[in-house]
Amino acid sequence: MNHITRNIFLFLALLPLSLYAQDYYVQCEDTCSHIHGIDLSHYQGEVFWETIGDNTHMSYVYLKATEGGDRIDATFERNIWMARRHGLKVGSYHFYRPKTDQQKQLQNFVSQCIPEEQDLIPMIDVESTGGLSTDVFCDSLFYFLDLVEEAYQQKPLIYTGRNFYNKHLQGKIDDYKIMIAMYTDDEPVVADDREITMWQYTGKGSINGISGYVDKSRFMGNHTLREIRFRHR
Repeated sequence: MNHITRNIFLFLALLPLSLYAQDYYVQCEDTCSHIHGIDLSHYQGEVFWETIGDNTHMSYVYLKATEGGDRIDATFERNIWMARRHGLKVGSYHFYRPKTDQQKQLQNFVSQCIPEEQDLIPMIDVESTGGLSTDVFCDSLFYFLDLVEEAYQQKPLIYTGRNFYNKHLQGKIDDYKIMIAMYTDDEPVVADDREITMWQYTGKGSINGISGYVDKSRFMGNHTLREIRFRHR
């Protein structure tokens, strides 16, 4: 094989890899007109908010504030201050533990989710029954949701997975806006065909300013940020 032939062969062999690399960096927010955002916790480590603020594709961020009755996310205080400083609309979320006293969980959450610092309604992350039956779990959850609504004078957004929703929550939270996590190319549809406000479409997104993977979400259809705006008293 002469020098020219070898170079042509190498070029053709590497071409698919080059195209794959280009496609890898083309993400959902680069190709559609939906409103996109991210959610973050201490798992993402240090975040360079000035870089994210310059990324006009990201309009909002939900930050993990608390979990259960006593866990406070170590990065929450810095992240909420920096995110707002760099122009993102900010909301806070609580990871719900069904077996933990609801009043204790509420106090934990309200100690961090300060109304004056919120642009978006609170979000409750619901991913586990804690080993409870569906009926007992739902009684626990609905009591907590009522407490959150009473504290903030507005219903929270509920985040959950499609399969979890179908198994435990379908037809039971029609009065709440929901964000559904489902990591496929197709938009999510839940078993009761209810309207979905937001869709977390990947847990392995990438964005300048964050090392490693990040959860990304977007609004469905014609839904907008206005629908989840925090109503200040």
